Amino acid sequence: MPIDETIASYSDLAFKSAIVVYVLVFVMLLVQFSTAYTRRAEQREPALVGANGAGTPPVSGRSDVPGRVAQPPSKPMSERIGNMAFAVLFVALGLHILSIVLRGFATHRFPLGNMYEFVTMATATAVTLGVVLLRHERYRGMWAFLLVPVLILMFLAGTVLYADAAPVVPALKSYWLPIHVTVVSIGSGVFLVAGVASLLFLLRLVQPAGAESDNILGAIARRLPDARTLDRLAYRTTIIGFPIFGTGIILGAIWAESAWGRFWGWDPKETVSFIAWVIYAAYLHARATSGWRETKAAWINVAGFVAMLFNLFIINIVVSGLHSYAGLN
Repeated sequence: MPIDETIASYSDLAFKSAIVVYVLVFVMLLVQFSTAYTRRAEQREPALVGANGAGTPPVSGRSDVPGRVAQPPSKPMSERIGNMAFAVLFVALGLHILSIVLRGFATHRFPLGNMYEFVTMATATAVTLGVVLLRHERYRGMWAFLLVPVLILMFLAGTVLYADAAPVVPALKSYWLPIHVTVVSIGSGVFLVAGVASLLFLLRLVQPAGAESDNILGAIARRLPDARTLDRLAYRTTIIGFPIFGTGIILGAIWAESAWGRFWGWDPKETVSFIAWVIYAAYLHARATSGWRETKAAWINVAGFVAMLFNLFIINIVVSGLHSYAGLN
């Protein structure tokens, strides 16, 4: 079937609109961060005045005047901005998913035939998982840091990695394409969330919860969940992503036997994917081992995340192999 250029253009428009809305969400989260930090600094002064006996700050929502109805305390500005950002995030995710769906209709195939489409699917998975796991207000401080790699990857997908809507090469015309590549892209998106959680966990260890440091790292760390929560989040997401990504590798081996007559040939893509999976297996083992549960395990998880990025960009673009057709078109 011929490519539907009109639907393809709508898909590209939805993708670009999603980036713009994600940037808007990111800016709102930065405003929330700065507003909350300023508000805390202002509240320290009245607290000190009250402690010295010079006076006590009024309690919001309290009324000692007869006949006057007490008003409930209003939400802080930072909380209201955070709620708005989270609501706008659903708009960005909807546009993101719409771009994937329209791409499939435009090409009359499953939209995972090149790196542009793969990165689009992986980032959509990361944001979707974030919406599910990070919906609670205590995780709001994480969203800005999750959106940074998402926006970088989407920018690269829309510029350096972009490929026009077109039929896939003959090697990808198989029912294994939607099965294998979908599973791998979902696993990659889950690992993106795990990697960000481990990086923030390491930052929180450097800047403890009670640290009143004036440097930027201290200010950022105080807006994050506690270290234990971040460590638990990294562990939970890796547990989700590990079997998914492992299943994708097994399905790829089955497809390789069907297409090339062998299950495993140590192709660069196969090799680095397996190395990344082994690193995540080492992280899960270290996370359950006494003496490795905190900093050492987190660094292993970060190493797995770096291996995933290396596999996505360096192996697909620089190294030549049997998977080179999945690179730039």
